[in-house]
Amino acid sequence: MITKEIKALFCAIVGAENYDDSKVGCLVYSYDATPQYQAMPEAVIAPKNAAEISAIVKICDNHKIPIVPRGSGTNLCAGTCPTEGGIVLLFKHMNSILDIDEENLTATVEPGVITLDMIAAVEKKGLFYPPDPSSMKISTIGGNINENSGGLRGLKYGVTRDYVIALEIVLPNGDIIQTGGKLAKDVAGYDLTRLFVGSEGTLGIITKATLKLIPMPETKQTMLALYQDLEAAARSVSKIIANKIIPTTLEFLDQPTLKVVEDFAQIGLPTDVKAVLLIEQDGPLEVVEQDMKKMADICKTEEAISVQVAQSAEEAENLRTARRSALSALARLKPTTILEDATVPRSEIAKMVAAINEIAEKYSLDICTFGHAGDGNLHPTCTTDVRNHKEIERVEQAFAEIFQKAVELGGTITGEHGVGMMKAPYLHLKLGEAGIAAMKAIKQAFDPNNIMNPGKIFAKDTKKRVVVAK
Repeated sequence: MITKEIKALFCAIVGAENYDDSKVGCLVYSYDATPQYQAMPEAVIAPKNAAEISAIVKICDNHKIPIVPRGSGTNLCAGTCPTEGGIVLLFKHMNSILDIDEENLTATVEPGVITLDMIAAVEKKGLFYPPDPSSMKISTIGGNINENSGGLRGLKYGVTRDYVIALEIVLPNGDIIQTGGKLAKDVAGYDLTRLFVGSEGTLGIITKATLKLIPMPETKQTMLALYQDLEAAARSVSKIIANKIIPTTLEFLDQPTLKVVEDFAQIGLPTDVKAVLLIEQDGPLEVVEQDMKKMADICKTEEAISVQVAQSAEEAENLRTARRSALSALARLKPTTILEDATVPRSEIAKMVAAINEIAEKYSLDICTFGHAGDGNLHPTCTTDVRNHKEIERVEQAFAEIFQKAVELGGTITGEHGVGMMKAPYLHLKLGEAGIAAMKAIKQAFDPNNIMNPGKIFAKDTKKRVVVAK
């Protein structure tokens, strides 16, 4: 509960103009991009630096006021929904690129920097930051770090955690710590940097990050392979990797997704095939051309009916943009779009795609499937209507079976979206009760008063996923 006295303390720290407890102001930050979840915070606070955040956190810790650190709210696991009230912490004033160090190949940024802005800034200097979540035009670096975001280039280059080498963090008691540095090697103590990446704001607040950069690849080529057989497309994915080729991007879209994306993007995507693979390779020109030829031959051997290489940078960019727009395109079909991310070993892609289709048919649902096939990360996406309660129940049952099947195949319940509240009821499928207990022990050690994004990751009720708005 934020009393008048506590409000006065917050305003003294950040200024009255950066404290908002109006109904309209709080409503804006009562939800994120996750369907079915909404809850009102008591206030929204926009600090200007780590010192202000430290002072805010000390007050919250003393009075047990929940804190939800929030970027642009693009996450899909209800990770920034303030389900237990308290304050939402915004980083709109902490959005500077502090340093691009060409000698050490690093960029140091504040958490509110837009991902694409940072990528563009480093590319101007001939450098490359590979993580590229589909939301990168609006998502923030702080949000990417909290959720350990992936992207289309994850197969070859890895995900956000592979590029975070140092952090400045405000702990739940208000202390400020530094982890890592501009170092190629550092084994001094526990790897706190990696612990905080993907912690979803439950252990502390990231106020600065140093990110690893690499040289810009010399060249890049893009290819589209068309299939009339879903399993043939999946076999191609496995065979490409088995032939020791690691493409930059290896994306999968099924026919329902293709039709919707083409209707949205209007770039001439084929809609009369069962599936397509979008494949990219980058690096030295000779290597790229050699790999593209090998991959084209593999796709044809595995019954691709057509393999086409993009003839211009514009055509290649259109294909990438179309893939990134899949969620936006699907969201036009029905009032509610639920996008998930079940991940399996690459060798099990065909079985997983088949299982998703069987489960969709079992529950009479429309589920489109696309995703990062090269790293086994599929995005089964259900278009539905939250007002249709009977159908929503079937959706819940279907996704529970999809997650169970992914784990049975040696996979996991989430490859890049995070756990938040949406996946919390299913975490035991992957970790078991002992694994969850170990994670809770870490949470308790850092945050004994449970003020940091409470209610996320650890499920209170494994039978419910929907939170009723307060």
